[in-house]
Amino acid sequence: MKWKGRRKSANVDDRRGASSSSNSGSGLGGLSPMIIGLLLKLVTSKKGLIIVAVILGVMYFTGNNPLNFLTGNTNNQIQSTTTYKGTAKENELADFSATILADTEDIWNQIIPNYREPTLVIFTGSVNSACGSASSSTGPFYCPGDEKLYIDLSFFQEMERKLNAPGDFAQAYVIAHEVGHHIQNITGVNRKVQSMRGKVSQTQYNKYSVMLELQADFYAGVWAHHSQRINKMMENGDLEEALNAAHAIGDDRLQKNSTGRVVPDSFTHGTSAQRMRWFKKGFDTGDVNQGDTFNARTL
Repeated sequence: MKWKGRRKSANVDDRRGASSSSNSGSGLGGLSPMIIGLLLKLVTSKKGLIIVAVILGVMYFTGNNPLNFLTGNTNNQIQSTTTYKGTAKENELADFSATILADTEDIWNQIIPNYREPTLVIFTGSVNSACGSASSSTGPFYCPGDEKLYIDLSFFQEMERKLNAPGDFAQAYVIAHEVGHHIQNITGVNRKVQSMRGKVSQTQYNKYSVMLELQADFYAGVWAHHSQRINKMMENGDLEEALNAAHAIGDDRLQKNSTGRVVPDSFTHGTSAQRMRWFKKGFDTGDVNQGDTFNARTL
């Protein structure tokens, strides 16, 4: 892909290496000598006890921790401000991801009126979202609750090493797929599918989930179509990289590789052939109106 030198999105929340700690004081063991001396003088008289009680009462009811007065601690929260220093390869992947997100913004702003741009959260290890906490093993995901995409950049290395799906356009497909879920959130499709949970059997709900995922693949293809038409970022072999990635993460292939057998009723993302087909359909047509997987005669 010809991505270097292009605009990078400002909607990126880089949480790599993020951490925080809390310091609530150390109780009575943290009393300073000056405070101890003052307290001893005050508590030896009735008037002094009243003064101490009034001061502590005012602090308590105004939202201040009285222990901060006693210990001399004026800061309950200590945020880590250490700058994360990734490897050169990891930082390049972060720049790449921001560039691809920017390109999806440019394309979808032209297709959808008043498009709400999502935020990309880059993390390491684990992350908290409006949908709950998740670890890197979860893989990339979109949270409709906060309209953010989440990805640990190590997933791209996993694609190459474990899934045999290398290439920068394969990585771009992953980001565009998650943006596809954002499109579904905007259009209300995601909400309709979620509302079916508990109302239908698990097998039927899995089928709805497959339709949802295949439509996100289709939207990724629509993005690629218009991006190539306008920006000419794709190079020879890029389309094949995306199709290979779609094939690599098909439910049938993943189940076959992990357990040696395939259980179609448990599919939640679609087969390799289905994922390739819907991405290719989006890429070939560039027409968002042709991506209704929920009413398609065949997936």
